Amino acid sequence: MTNDPRDVIALSPMSRLQMAVVGTTIALNALDGFDILSISFASPGIAAEWGIDRAALGIVLSMELIGMAIGSIVLGSVADKIGRRPTILGCLAVMASGMLMATTVNGLVDLSIWRIVTGLGIGGMLAAINAVAAEFSNTQRRHLSVSLMSIGYPAGAVVGGIVAAQLLQGNDWRSVFYFGAAITAVLIPVTYFVIPESVHWLARKQPTGALDKINRAMARMGHPAATTLPEMDAGVRKRSVGDIFGPGLVAVTALVALAYFFHITTFYFILKWVPKIVADFGFAASSAAGVLVWTNVGGALGGTVLGFLTLRFGVKGLTIVVMVLSSVMVALFGRTPPDLQRLSLICAAAGFCTNAAIVGMYAIVAQAFPTHVRASGTGFVIGIGRGGSVLAPIIAGFLFTAGYPLPTVALTMSLGSLIAAGILSFLTLETDQTVTARPERHVRAAPMPAPGRS
Repeated sequence: MTNDPRDVIALSPMSRLQMAVVGTTIALNALDGFDILSISFASPGIAAEWGIDRAALGIVLSMELIGMAIGSIVLGSVADKIGRRPTILGCLAVMASGMLMATTVNGLVDLSIWRIVTGLGIGGMLAAINAVAAEFSNTQRRHLSVSLMSIGYPAGAVVGGIVAAQLLQGNDWRSVFYFGAAITAVLIPVTYFVIPESVHWLARKQPTGALDKINRAMARMGHPAATTLPEMDAGVRKRSVGDIFGPGLVAVTALVALAYFFHITTFYFILKWVPKIVADFGFAASSAAGVLVWTNVGGALGGTVLGFLTLRFGVKGLTIVVMVLSSVMVALFGRTPPDLQRLSLICAAAGFCTNAAIVGMYAIVAQAFPTHVRASGTGFVIGIGRGGSVLAPIIAGFLFTAGYPLPTVALTMSLGSLIAAGILSFLTLETDQTVTARPERHVRAAPMPAPGRS
């Protein structure tokens, strides 16, 4: 055992505090899932009160996704500069304000602005908590911890949908945002008291008082104190968040971002279009919402299963497999007859595969980028992916409007996951056994095959 606190964390069993930190990141990620589904539940009330059409409402529904994309890219780099903890706390304050102010608006413009503000906070928070889940875990449990953090999204979507449905039975659409603001506000003190600053970040940046902060965090985790700060050579100190576009990482950044982007198009086709497609089959809106809930239940289960599988198998191979299965399941959804039980089953299976791949991508991202750009890299990848989330329902809508039948549209949209699997195959990850406790780089881009060779 070395005196470097990063090595101590990487090689020691996880303490109760470390488990609590990972549990808190799950709750924080659930805010994203709640936000996505709650606005869908609130939208009928908004449309009825203001007399707006579907086109205008669709713009409002996309605002938080735009905010998330911007927040992920911009605020992810902030987490690498000033720290994980203050970034998460600041983003939570922004989110709570955005949700609360959404209850005071009287028109689409004001509501869109506050939805963007909320999205900014969520995007920045997601980039930071992925780094936190990875950096508070030991080497053996790192992929599992990141995977468990990721399942907060579908879990929050399921719980959020149930809570929103209950709130709307006796209240107007604003009650959904009051609840969201309250839950977000509660998580601010929880985060403040549970999550210390990342020891990995402190050891890398070494701000004033870094050793004292490291030792306080190590004491809370039940690990021995460090006597000195790790030595950093001049080359390491000169590294910046812009390194994700530097010679050593740009290929990795491009491959991971593109894979995430293409898979997200398939993921959000299912997430956004399932209720409308099921309703068009002639089922009640409540039944259509139930199918979407089963999609998210499958997603939560898929993320959990993949997380535990990473304890025995390589995360890249697992992710490629579930991406291919995602393509198959979404294509099968397009050919499923209008039977509610069958639709629920196939959507649960599609949710299982598509969200398992999302979880795998989060684990790959956490391993792909070293400490000084982990949040920046995560933020960039998530931001690019949110672009796919905006485009997915639009592309499917154009295909439906052009007269293409559901089987053709579903098959077309399923190709996103298949393309993502192909892109990911060019990324080379070291095996978990060869990864050191605090690697500077874990990945590289595999060379492209020469013409005429496979």
